[in-house]
Amino acid sequence: MVNSRANSSNPARIPALGVRVLLLMATSILLMVLDHRENHLDAVRKTIGAAVYPIQIVVDAPFRLWEWVREGTSERNQLQLDLSRLQAERLLTNARLQRLSALDAENARLRDLLEARAQVRDEIRVAEIMAVDANPYRHNIVIDIGERDGAYDGQAIIDAAGVIGQIIETGLATSQAMLISDPSHSLPVEVNRNGLRTIANGTGEFGRLDLPFITNNADIRPGDLLVTSGLGGAFPAGYPVAVIETVNRIPQEPFADVTATPSAALDQVREIMLIWSTSELADD
Repeated sequence: MVNSRANSSNPARIPALGVRVLLLMATSILLMVLDHRENHLDAVRKTIGAAVYPIQIVVDAPFRLWEWVREGTSERNQLQLDLSRLQAERLLTNARLQRLSALDAENARLRDLLEARAQVRDEIRVAEIMAVDANPYRHNIVIDIGERDGAYDGQAIIDAAGVIGQIIETGLATSQAMLISDPSHSLPVEVNRNGLRTIANGTGEFGRLDLPFITNNADIRPGDLLVTSGLGGAFPAGYPVAVIETVNRIPQEPFADVTATPSAALDQVREIMLIWSTSELADD
């Protein structure tokens, strides 16, 4: 009897759900109005915010860490891509600079050839060296001009600095030439200062020629310029050949020990000129 009475009395003391909702809404509206007009809940909000802030930090930390890792990885990949691109551009730029340097050197050589051509009265033609003989005892080269271009055996070859050599074998489109430094080559020359004639022989060294037939009392000294004498018919007269380097007069010997340095850099030449003298053109 007591339990039934107690259960029958509970609904009268507990408000219904709808009433509780209305009371909560009314309370919320009242608090909002009071807070809006007089800011009574600022302290409460600040206290709650300060208490909740560490929780926000802990909850947000994984997301911030993931974002930091993602951005770091993305920036690292981008930096690696930029580094690879810059390295490729640097290599390409260096290759272009090397090519430009080679072109500048080639242009300088061609300008020298053009200036030398302006000073030559004979007919000439510029050619390029295609190959160099690998035999160290033979200073031979192959050029890209042959019979069809008018080249002939024995034709003189020069560059901007002086005499290079002469053609020894002519092909249809190419020719083989011998440098004046070849041990088997001899060239009639004369001293430009006084007209003293002699023979310049190759030694097998690009930077040295021998003059074995200079007498001890001959008027010759270091620094004299040797030019082609025109004798023998292969080389027109007046082209620079070499400069006297040493003159050693040996007592009780008929001939002095005389050496000369070729005017042209025989081991560095790239472009050459073939000479057709005016007399040969007239014969043709």
